[in-house]
Amino acid sequence: MALTGNKIFVDGVRVLSPGSLDEAFQARRRLSGISWIGLHKPDPAELEAVAKEFGLPALFVDAARLGHPRARLGHFESTLLAVLRPARYAEDGNRIRFGELHVFLGPDFIITVQQDEFPNLDQVFQTLEANPHLLRQGPLAAFTGILDRVTTDYEPVLAGLQQDIDQIEEQLFLGQTDVSRRTYELHREVLAFLHATGPLEETVAAIHDQLDGPESNPVVRHRLRHVQDLAVRQKRQAQAFRSLLQNALSLSATLAAERMTATSVRQNEQVKRISAWAAILFAPSLVGTVYGMNFRFMPELRWFWGYPLALLLMLAMSVGLYVAFKRNRWL
Repeated sequence: MALTGNKIFVDGVRVLSPGSLDEAFQARRRLSGISWIGLHKPDPAELEAVAKEFGLPALFVDAARLGHPRARLGHFESTLLAVLRPARYAEDGNRIRFGELHVFLGPDFIITVQQDEFPNLDQVFQTLEANPHLLRQGPLAAFTGILDRVTTDYEPVLAGLQQDIDQIEEQLFLGQTDVSRRTYELHREVLAFLHATGPLEETVAAIHDQLDGPESNPVVRHRLRHVQDLAVRQKRQAQAFRSLLQNALSLSATLAAERMTATSVRQNEQVKRISAWAAILFAPSLVGTVYGMNFRFMPELRWFWGYPLALLLMLAMSVGLYVAFKRNRWL
């Protein structure tokens, strides 16, 4: 386990940074303030120790240990559990990487459990330390700082998706064979983004309904409103991306069908030309074959005009077929 954060704030000011969980537990019992403990991939024993010290419900502890694929909110007595899905856009692979962050809120504590290295919550609390008036509002004010960081980190992800969609729109009409596959993969990424982060809007709204703090504290209420507005805008943008990609998939299928139709038409034209020339060449061959059988009783074999008329007949048949095929645009 990595202890990513361990601080105690009194009246909005950090007064202590314990070096271990035991020191943090002891200092919490002495001081009257807000404790923040940040855990990164804790083992079950450490998580149980924190849960016992802060009185966390067993159901919440199991959720932190087992994980959850979507943002959600849980409330039990005076403890609040928020599951957040931070995201990062991987430039090297043009892929979205999702993290998982569990936040436990109580009257005098905030505990964060991360499964990934992002976001850097120590930076979040450094920002909060620079604004003591926010930390004076309690753990919920600190939680709004985490929410703000998570939703702000979604912006580069959406910008990366926008760039990928712009590239796909350019590639659609270039006839590249892998554009349909890339469009489908991107559509799945947008769908995963919506599934993971879409409930965040309802999560923030539910805090207003389940806690008294946002309703009575204008500072917290304002910050939550800002986060909620940002989450709503990001959700709508992701939904717009999904619609665009669905249309792109339909357009890609249409363009592929048109290309196949055009190829089929060209092939049919070639077959028609080959067939027409084959028929033109077959007509004189037929006449020549008949008169080349050399049967004994063939009057034309001894007729003076037989050979010229045979040649004339072959020429006439060929010219007639050529004219007929030309009029029907087979040639």
